[in-house]
Amino acid sequence: MKFELEEDYIELFKLLKVLGLAESGAHAKMLIEEEQVKRNGEVETRKRAKIVAGEQIEVGGEIITVEAISM
Repeated sequence: MKFELEEDYIELFKLLKVLGLAESGAHAKMLIEEEQVKRNGEVETRKRAKIVAGEQIEVGGEIITVEAISM
């Protein structure tokens, strides 16, 4: 799954919510707290971690590749 980043970054919990991998912001935060989210292969526990282009997020078997928006 690819996500095109329109800003400089997106907070991790917002990314999960926008992509529908979490039902709500609270659900996204719970997934992160329960160490179910990996950032570039490492468990990420910071809910508001700034995700930038080039990073890879993994949650629930889904792999998200974050890319800069192509203009």
